[in-house]
Amino acid sequence: MTVTRFAPSPTGHLHVGNIRTALHNFLLAKQAGGRFLLRIDDTDAARSREEYVVAIHADLAWLGLHAEGEERQSARFDLYEAEFERLQAADRVYPCWETPQELELKRKVLLGRGLPPIYDRAALSLSEDDKAAKLAAGELPHWRFLLDRDEPIDWTDGIRGDQKFDPAMMSDPVIRRADGSWLYMLPSVIDDIAMGVTDILRGEDHVSNTAAQVQMFTALGAGVPRFAHEALLVGTEGKLSKRLGSLGAAHFREAGIEPQALVALLGRLGTSDPVDPALGLADLAAHFDLSRFGRAPARFDEVELERVNAAVVHGMPYAAVADRLPDGMDEAAWDAVRPNLTHVREAADWWQVVTGPVDAPAFSEEDRAYLAQAAEALTDLDWSEGVWKALTEALKASTGRKGKPLFLPLRQALTGMDHGPDMGALLPLIGRQKAAERLLAARG
Repeated sequence: MTVTRFAPSPTGHLHVGNIRTALHNFLLAKQAGGRFLLRIDDTDAARSREEYVVAIHADLAWLGLHAEGEERQSARFDLYEAEFERLQAADRVYPCWETPQELELKRKVLLGRGLPPIYDRAALSLSEDDKAAKLAAGELPHWRFLLDRDEPIDWTDGIRGDQKFDPAMMSDPVIRRADGSWLYMLPSVIDDIAMGVTDILRGEDHVSNTAAQVQMFTALGAGVPRFAHEALLVGTEGKLSKRLGSLGAAHFREAGIEPQALVALLGRLGTSDPVDPALGLADLAAHFDLSRFGRAPARFDEVELERVNAAVVHGMPYAAVADRLPDGMDEAAWDAVRPNLTHVREAADWWQVVTGPVDAPAFSEEDRAYLAQAAEALTDLDWSEGVWKALTEALKASTGRKGKPLFLPLRQALTGMDHGPDMGALLPLIGRQKAAERLLAARG
């Protein structure tokens, strides 16, 4: 069974890049009839906040991304300790005592010589007496994973294709700090093994991490999951944007974006497939295919999101929005105004046009006389769904007006607007009495 996971750190709110990763992992699992899991990577006790965990759950629920299992790294330290001891017994981890300043100096020297700035493994030459002396002096080590440099590291990436790394050109990654706390690399591998994760889909900024983690899976006696690394998001200006890091689910909710719009856009972002506002999670999952993803950066455009949102709103039935509409606004009113909306909340503005009052512009003497005729004609018409057509046909016959001179003064007087919903649907909502009062008020 295909098992994917989304593993956010609760050190802040999810941003649009995180949301895209969660969505694609969900779709990858569902396309194969598999399971989507959530893991809260909260090993950083100093920065992790429970409020962010709550927000992560709320954001995923809003998007419809329901996990079928959840783990928290802060509850799994015993497992990490046991696996660490196993690697220690197999000589695949080793203690190091260099300070950050010493490591930076070594790095600068290597760069100055035109050499790769990788760790020189000096700690491996320390004798047991040297180590004991440091410990006796209260100097605690950080720990590195010992890469096997005899064989190249390779895998077939689901998006990037064949990947190959030379471990001799890589630093042994630090996996544990001197205070005993864990860095990302090893606990993530241990959890992926324990949770049965078969597919890891994440951003291309993790490719070098993957190279080291491939060896960690092997060192722990586990099979290596399938990896895929998708291109990172960029803004419309074509480069990485700090703004993308601030665009979270809360921002989109406050902006009136429907979760369906965000899912429809992000589900296809980075692929060669067109964005279809009508596609929900099930439809996107059915056609989710990593081979459709390109290597070029994926452009996230808020203007396009607004366009998709408008299309989603235009297709939403009354039942889906009834609890978000102003009091008294019924299905006929929703059907009348929704083609003019970008966000559901804008329905309240159009309901105000229906219920009044409205501010009509100043009219010419000729138009005021025309509106007086309209008010008189309105009293003689049968009030029905076809009243707008009946009114305009009667006025066309009696005044000879047509086109804009026929329609625009009526719309302006009845709604205070130059544009808006179809008047054939709007006029019956306004009602005979209000319509007559507005025409007479505009007549002056």
